[in-house]
Amino acid sequence: MITIAVVDDHQMFLDGMIAVLSGQSNFEILFVENRAQAALIKMREMQPDILISDISMPEMNGVEFIKIIKATYPNVKILVLSMFESMETIADIDGYLLKETSKEELVKAIHAIVLKNEKYLTVPGNTLDAFAFKRTILSHREKEIIRLIAEEYTSEEIADKLFLSRGTIETHRKNIFFKLQVKNIAGLIKKAIYLGIVK
Repeated sequence: MITIAVVDDHQMFLDGMIAVLSGQSNFEILFVENRAQAALIKMREMQPDILISDISMPEMNGVEFIKIIKATYPNVKILVLSMFESMETIADIDGYLLKETSKEELVKAIHAIVLKNEKYLTVPGNTLDAFAFKRTILSHREKEIIRLIAEEYTSEEIADKLFLSRGTIETHRKNIFFKLQVKNIAGLIKKAIYLGIVK
């Protein structure tokens, strides 16, 4: 029997997860919480084989939450189910799935992580190693914008070049910085070179 805990601040998503997981004969849900702090309290009483969590939560940063879990309960596997991934969690998580992942893929990931002790990092249609995954979380447009930033184009110039609004470019920049966990242009360029996005 694989014991599972789920933490997510969206009740509708939690309800769906309960329905999916309860339908598996070898899964047992230990607890479901919509707040990270409440989940930490529950973890003192019972530790699941695998914790399924988002990284975007209101009262506590999901990255911080995951680091606390791994530091306190190193044997608990962690599967992130989110819209995008923070590279900072790669070393701490055992799996990553997009929230629109199919039920079959979710079950497959849980079995691989818990029963086979494997990493399960995916985007639609691909199972990736950590390095490839870090590159794949960026969209084609985001990579294009990174290359233009590396060529010292301003947001306004990039907007003109790509026929987009400056606001759209700024939104892309924020998403890029979050996904790659960088704070400034220097950090962005360094990470982009490491990932082979720019030369």
